[in-house]
Amino acid sequence: MPEAARFLLIGDSHAGAIGRAAQAAGIPFVGGPIGAGRDFIGRFHERCGEEIRWLHAGVAAYMDEFQRTLGGGPLGKLTIPVVSTIGFGAHFFAIHESWRIYQDRQQQYSPAFLAGPLFSKLIGVMAQDALALYRDLHDMGLRVLAVMPPQRVLETADPTIFFAAQEALKQHLQAIGIEVIDVRPEAAGPDGYQRPEYCEPNDTLHGNQAFGALILNALHQAGVGVMHESQ
Repeated sequence: MPEAARFLLIGDSHAGAIGRAAQAAGIPFVGGPIGAGRDFIGRFHERCGEEIRWLHAGVAAYMDEFQRTLGGGPLGKLTIPVVSTIGFGAHFFAIHESWRIYQDRQQQYSPAFLAGPLFSKLIGVMAQDALALYRDLHDMGLRVLAVMPPQRVLETADPTIFFAAQEALKQHLQAIGIEVIDVRPEAAGPDGYQRPEYCEPNDTLHGNQAFGALILNALHQAGVGVMHESQ
């Protein structure tokens, strides 16, 4: 008989590296990317008892397929952890034009602003439905682990805001009770950006399979039990 899935993987395209690494390691799981990052900006879900109603048809179709694979029950009855990359599309929140009014005369941001309550609230508003999803899953009694993304910043995004937004999102999630998988100490260099060996080649945004393997190791360290005893 095939081994039971160790976790349900959901998210944007960043979930792909985790899935590829799990497949390469022979780790059974169900899931993968269910939408693009932009699909999780704005209102995209509703809680209906022990189920989530996904407002984008494509996302709903993927989730229906995954839940059928896991036995067809409601999401709230799931007995394995949920590993998710949803909500960490910080480059959407960090668009240059959105933040210029908060710069000083030297076009810099005050550290007090970036670490303060106004910035945290602004990021929380931008990510409010993603945060609401995590709260709904947590309130259903599910174990949810949110995975921070590769440290790769698109040209449209302000790097300072990008990095600070991730910290704000991490704090919001931890306040809900969500475990956050953060492999930045291993994957990022001293400048904060993704190390080349963890970048998908010919791509400006994603991590590679080695990055996914770092995340699997972090999941194992968190007690998800994704590794075989011989690994």
